[in-house]
Amino acid sequence: MACTSCSTSDGGAPKGCKNNGTCGTDSCNKLTVFDWLSNMSLPNGDAPFDCVEVRFKNGRKEFYRNTEKLTLSMGDIVATVASPGHDIGIVTLTGELVRIQMKKKGANPASNEIPKIYRKASQKDIDIWSTARDREEPMKVRARELAIAQKLEMKISDIEFQGDGSKATFYYTANDRIDFRALIKDFAKEFSTRIEMKQVGFRQEAARLGGIGSCGRELCCSTWLTDFRSVNTSAARYQQLSLNPQKLAGQCGKLKCCLNYELDTYMDALKDFPDFETKLVTEKGDAICQKQDIFKGLMWFAYTNNFANWHVLKIEQVKEIVAENKLKNKVSSLEDYAIEIIAEPEKNFNNAMGQESLTRFDQPKPKKKQHKKRKPAGENVIVANANRPANNKITSNKTQNTNKPANNNRPAPADKKPAEPRKPIIITKNVDKK
Repeated sequence: MACTSCSTSDGGAPKGCKNNGTCGTDSCNKLTVFDWLSNMSLPNGDAPFDCVEVRFKNGRKEFYRNTEKLTLSMGDIVATVASPGHDIGIVTLTGELVRIQMKKKGANPASNEIPKIYRKASQKDIDIWSTARDREEPMKVRARELAIAQKLEMKISDIEFQGDGSKATFYYTANDRIDFRALIKDFAKEFSTRIEMKQVGFRQEAARLGGIGSCGRELCCSTWLTDFRSVNTSAARYQQLSLNPQKLAGQCGKLKCCLNYELDTYMDALKDFPDFETKLVTEKGDAICQKQDIFKGLMWFAYTNNFANWHVLKIEQVKEIVAENKLKNKVSSLEDYAIEIIAEPEKNFNNAMGQESLTRFDQPKPKKKQHKKRKPAGENVIVANANRPANNKITSNKTQNTNKPANNNRPAPADKKPAEPRKPIIITKNVDKK
């Protein structure tokens, strides 16, 4: 769209395009043609071609005749003829390539109907142009509100002011014919300017507004594609693509233009293939085609009584079986012609430099298991002192084994008298006293 090195609005183009009139071969200009003849001089006595290509907002280009013999180069801002008043645009192509572009677009270079260029734009012209461009976005919001109030089934996609600010062109899309006579009166009353309505297609709308496609690049229609060819679902069928409208449709809601890019290659490859509806007759039963690999020249067949098992055949073998069937001969089975596809081993690339993986922080760390400390063997056994009153209730989780004898045979120290052994009182749970 626009690069950051020339995003300025002082002394040049307004903020809408931000190229400041200098990025003739960069991505700032939509549908830019590279002038590969710019460094070549004309033969002696030949006058340069007097027509130039001028770009306006959102890739709209027109051809104008340089009747004043101005020295124009790519990126110059010029004032051109408009009806009424004048318009402001940027020169995108000069020289002999303009003649080729006019022939491509079907314009006659010798025609007297080609409009002319008045002059190079002055600073006053650029200021008026910039002021008019600043009004476009708030006008578009208000225009959509008025269209909704009129209950019209249309979408106002863009507004383009003329360079002198005397006229505004409203671009809209609609499925059916719209009667917008009352809407134009509301626009003229609201915006106090001359109104012109232009209906564009959905593809043209996407080309004017631009955007990013599913491939991650800028839309082809807004960068280099100028002719919109019809796209059919048969293009997706030939390329064996899934007929999913969400994947096959672009931002314009129509089928993607890139479906036609490789269609000719697929059509040439399919010339050597038998028909997809080909039926092979064998002694084990009839077989029909299930899948094709166009570039490897393989076809998958399955018996009508066993669709689970597929057999891979080359197109030469399929043609051989078809030739036998035309002679009313049956082959023994597909297994005699099937080939075995050896699966390629997976290539595991080891990290020879010893660097850590970039995804090492993506997976959460496993939680460490907390090991419980083991309790001593006699911890759950509760022994009551003999001096403790008998009416104190002590409960325990486990009942002590009463058959285990007490160890009372420990030797007493020499300086102390042997203590009398204490009789343990074993208390269990849920003891009913009567």
